[in-house]
Amino acid sequence: MKRDDFVFTIGFHGNVAIVDGKAKRKYGKLGTMELAERGLYRSAFASALYAGSEFELEQFMEYYRAQTGSEITGVESFKRLFGVDEAREVSKTIAV
Repeated sequence: MKRDDFVFTIGFHGNVAIVDGKAKRKYGKLGTMELAERGLYRSAFASALYAGSEFELEQFMEYYRAQTGSEITGVESFKRLFGVDEAREVSKTIAV
């Protein structure tokens, strides 16, 4: 699954990813922190998770806590909060 599809996936139907096409076109080129600064926290977290960088994940989580006053810690807690998990195999994507 490509990064921009993963970052803007809004759900799955079997092994088909449903992608927010409008958001992908508008924000697809932005990096993790640029997404976070625009308030797109779920997409920013997905971006950091897709990158696989501990630094990027920590940077996002720190920023999120500072902006929201949240006390959430740990990647697993953020996965539950945003409903995001590791990229998985999909047969195709559908933009809506």
